[in-house]
Amino acid sequence: MAPTTDFYRIKRLPPYIFEEVNRLKAAARARGEDIIDFGMGNPDMATPDYIVDKLCETARDPRAHRYSASRGIKGLRKAHCAYYERRFGVKLDPDKEVIAALGSKEGFANLAMAITAPGDVVLVPNPAYPIHAFGFMIAGAAIRHVPATSPEEYLSRLGAATRHSVPSPLALVVNYPSNPTAQVVDLDFYKEIIKFAKKHDIWVLSDLAYADIYFGDTPPPSILQVDGAKDIAIEFQSLSKTYSMPGWRMGFAAGNEKLIGALARIKSYLDYGAFTPIQVAAAAALNGPQDMVDEIRAVYKSRRDVLVKSMAAAGWDIPAPEASMFAWAPVPEKYKALGSMEFAKDLLIHAKVAVSPGIGFGEYGEGYVRVALVENEHRIRQAARNVKKFLTLGTNMAPPDLAPAK
Repeated sequence: MAPTTDFYRIKRLPPYIFEEVNRLKAAARARGEDIIDFGMGNPDMATPDYIVDKLCETARDPRAHRYSASRGIKGLRKAHCAYYERRFGVKLDPDKEVIAALGSKEGFANLAMAITAPGDVVLVPNPAYPIHAFGFMIAGAAIRHVPATSPEEYLSRLGAATRHSVPSPLALVVNYPSNPTAQVVDLDFYKEIIKFAKKHDIWVLSDLAYADIYFGDTPPPSILQVDGAKDIAIEFQSLSKTYSMPGWRMGFAAGNEKLIGALARIKSYLDYGAFTPIQVAAAAALNGPQDMVDEIRAVYKSRRDVLVKSMAAAGWDIPAPEASMFAWAPVPEKYKALGSMEFAKDLLIHAKVAVSPGIGFGEYGEGYVRVALVENEHRIRQAARNVKKFLTLGTNMAPPDLAPAK
């Protein structure tokens, strides 16, 4: 008799809702179809040369090929601190208040494992980036989804969510600029979050992965700018978007000393940190010339503008996001009854355009799709032409040949 495969943590995970769209996308490509892919937030721009050069230079040193440090090398942690002081005016202790992570997603998931006991309650915005809920779900927590179709709604609903939670919530999650909604907040929002969390003895976990991808005159703030925030808050950041380094898997967390210590303790059992040359190159990114960050931001802004304008001309009104590398697009009125999943599938099959269905980010994401700004302007315009034809003809367009390519 074979051992059971009814594994506890796997059993707690719901079906991966993006899998059906991904399967259709893979099948279309296998048939040789040209799919314009706005689905995954996977930056397509090259990592700046000075960062790659530092990686190569360091990799030639045999000593750099030994085990590294799971907390992050000292130079990288100092670079994180310098970034926070320069960008937010926040001073951090590199030995106690900063830790490197293998991307912010890994850091977030490992912190959930570090601080959560089975049955703990965590308040998570909905819609939200999946790891915000699933990281705690894997750790055994009970998730209370708090409607967050706007920052104001999330803030106003936290009180009721806390009163109706047994036991009282362990932590709450905030994510602005938001993935998937691209919404932003000001410092007053964070002041209210910290005030609320201190009143109810709740830890605050802030995901600030899109801190430097913004399109207005005012950069998004950090929750750590709030007086007393470091008493209860930790914040996660990533180099993936800021420096176009997604595959490097380099992020970090900053803030409360106890939370940083808990994450460090867990990581000490799980990894030896990123490859040292990657960490050295990440420090070079943070300490080096920042004009490339401005250029990367400008590319996303230009793509955003082309997307909004060309899709409007195609008959699909998409609000212009203020930040992040995503647009949160309402499903066109004539397709609302289908729901975001079926609309995304139809768009892929008939218009050759891939997007992420909003339902994949939680029930309050229904009625929307997430469009990632990861195709160049020519491809965005091509997608708009395809969408215009689809919105005009609908599923009456000639169906694709579903036979696999030979």
